[in-house]
Amino acid sequence: MKSDAFVPHAHEHCIHDAMHAAEHLCAERGVRLTEIRRRVLELVWESHQPLGAYGILDRLTAEGHKPAPPTVYRALDFLLEQGLVHRIASLNAYMGCADPSHQHLACFLLCEKCGNAEELEDSLAVMKALQTSADKRGFRIRQPMLEIGGLCRACREPGAASS
Repeated sequence: MKSDAFVPHAHEHCIHDAMHAAEHLCAERGVRLTEIRRRVLELVWESHQPLGAYGILDRLTAEGHKPAPPTVYRALDFLLEQGLVHRIASLNAYMGCADPSHQHLACFLLCEKCGNAEELEDSLAVMKALQTSADKRGFRIRQPMLEIGGLCRACREPGAASS
């Protein structure tokens, strides 16, 4: 699944692909993608901007649901365990995973101006370098996560279209 946070695109394809991958993965693993888990995942994928738990709670409430915060956190914990979302610690927010089929380095480019974020799909070389360095020190990487802040092209170049 390709993530195009910094390029104008038909975002509904991102959501469709993410939901299809999630349903397939959960069925394959024998776990349930309940209605609330599915809706939380859809909300996380609604844009390329990381979304916090209380933002999710606010959107669910606006839709007429009355979930308690622990319900949202349990859904997010499930989605994290299944590798369907990543937690961006610096923002205390969540992003959908572009490749949930296997554990990998979650390397995010975070635009400090527009708030969009994109998971790099070609971070294998970075992960190998980190793993080699960690191995030399006897360190076992448990949650490979890299957050890189900066400005996307649209925010750097005046007049460029933003997504």
